[in-house]
Amino acid sequence: MGKKREISSPVHPEQIEGEDERDMNLRPRRMAEFIGQQVMKGNLSVFISAAKERKESLDHLFLIGPPGLGKTTLAQIVANELGTGFTQTSAPAMEKPKDLVGLLTNLKKGDVFFIDEIHRLKPAIEELLYIAMEDFELDWIVGQGPMARTLRIPVQPFTLVGATTKAGIVSSPLISRFGITCRFSFYEQADMEAIVHRSAGLLSIKIDNDAAALLAKSSRGTPRVANRLLRRMRDFAQHSGETYITMQIVRSGLQRLEIDSLGLEKQDRDILKIIVERYRGGPVGAETLAISIGESVETLEDYYEPYLIQAGLLQRSPRGRMVTSIAYGHLGLSAADTPDLSLFNN
Repeated sequence: MGKKREISSPVHPEQIEGEDERDMNLRPRRMAEFIGQQVMKGNLSVFISAAKERKESLDHLFLIGPPGLGKTTLAQIVANELGTGFTQTSAPAMEKPKDLVGLLTNLKKGDVFFIDEIHRLKPAIEELLYIAMEDFELDWIVGQGPMARTLRIPVQPFTLVGATTKAGIVSSPLISRFGITCRFSFYEQADMEAIVHRSAGLLSIKIDNDAAALLAKSSRGTPRVANRLLRRMRDFAQHSGETYITMQIVRSGLQRLEIDSLGLEKQDRDILKIIVERYRGGPVGAETLAISIGESVETLEDYYEPYLIQAGLLQRSPRGRMVTSIAYGHLGLSAADTPDLSLFNN
C-alpha cells in the first residue's frame, strides 16, 4: 500500500520526527498519569494486576479509536505497568513475513509487541501472526519445491497490542485472537482541561484557567490536538512578550489558525459547506466528497469525519454523507441557503 497522505494543519499535523519526539515528552508513562477513559483504564488495570499475580503474559490487546486519542501511549503504559520490554512497529512497515519473524524472535518473555494500523497487515503476515498469537510459535517454510519443509520456530510468550482506526475492516480471525478489546472515545471537556494543564506544566508555561478551558473546547476531544495547539499558543504568547498564556492569546491564536469554537478548522468547514452548496446538504458519496475537497477517501474517513460525526455535524447513511441541522446553525446557514439544483436542469 502507498504511504498515507501527509496533512499539514494545526489539527492534523504531518507526522514528522520532531513532532513525534515532542509528543513523546508529553505522554504519560503510568496508568495513574493517564487522564480520561476511566472505565477502560479501570478494567485494564485489573487485567494487568491479575496477569502479574499469575506471572503470565497479559492477553492480547486490541485498541480501537480515531487518531490522537492515546492508543500508542496506552500500549507503552501497559508495558511499563507489566515491567516488560516494548517493541513498536506498524503494519505498513512490515513488507514480508521475515520482517515479522525478525521482530518476534527478538522478544523476551512477557514483552509487549505493538502493531499500529493493524488493519493494513498483508495477508501472508497476518496468517503467520495467527499461530504466534495462539501457540507462541512460527511456521517457517525452508527450501522450495519438493525439498520444502515447514519448521516450527518457538517464540517467547508475548502480548500483542494491535491498534486501528478502522476496526470494521480487520479480519474476523484476527479479531477473535485478541482477549481484550478497548474502544477509545473522544475525551470529555473536564478531562481535556486537565490534559492541557498537565501538558502546560511539562512545557514550563503557565496558562489561565479560562484560557485552558477554551483551548480544551477547541481541541476536538483529542489530546494530541490539545498538545499541539498548546505549543502554538506558547509561540504566540512568546511573540507577544507574554510570560503565560491568557484568554486573549488563545482567542487570537485560534483565530489566526482559523480554528473555531468547536475545534473545526477551515477544511472541516469547507467539507460541510461543499455538501450544503453543491449537494443540497447530502447525501453524497465518500469518493465524490473526497474529490470535491481534494483529499483521499482515507484522509476524509480517518481524520475529518470521526469528529464531525461525534459533534453531530455530519451523518452517514447508506446513500452517503449528510449535514445536520446543527451544522447549518454552526455555519450560520439555513435551508434557504441550499441551492435548488433543479434550476440548472431546465
